Amino acid sequence: MSFFPASFEELIDRFAALPGIGRKSAQRLAFHVLGLPEGEAEAFAQAILTARQSVHTCPICQNLTDGELCSICADSKRDRSVVCVVAEARDVASLERSREYNGVYHVLHGVLSPMSHVGPDDIRVTELVKRVSEGEIQEVIMATNPDTEGDATAMYISRLLKPFGVRVTRLAYGIPVGSNLEFTDDATLVRALEGRRDM
Repeated sequence: MSFFPASFEELIDRFAALPGIGRKSAQRLAFHVLGLPEGEAEAFAQAILTARQSVHTCPICQNLTDGELCSICADSKRDRSVVCVVAEARDVASLERSREYNGVYHVLHGVLSPMSHVGPDDIRVTELVKRVSEGEIQEVIMATNPDTEGDATAMYISRLLKPFGVRVTRLAYGIPVGSNLEFTDDATLVRALEGRRDM
């Protein structure tokens, strides 16, 4: 038995369908939206519609943009000889926050996952191979997550790019800054030892 009107239940269901939002959080969000002044609620709904209609993928790097090119591909100061490959557009924002990377990106929009029936044709690998084949790229940095799917995707792409003679590197793994060795898992310790460097 439902305690709320059908339209309100529908709103809760829509919020609950979002990643990381449980039923209780969905209810809180729905109550918040219902409590907004009408103008703010309409602006919120319009922002969703506008983003849905105007945001698309950049034809070069597959990042999200509402222009002809994304802001990174349009920036003439970026080093186009280095491409950092990430699984999702949100990963670009994470790397950009470091302010250390000055190359360009390629967004795969997923990773290989046989269990989820995601193969090479389901992610943007073909576009990456085409970019590398044009000859300007000297290094491809694989920045997929250090998990089974991320590692498998990195290895697959590395093999695909081998014939082009481009350098393919992988982000280093290690112990997070500020953490304690006592609480670090074995796999992370092994990778940290393998990835050690001179001081």
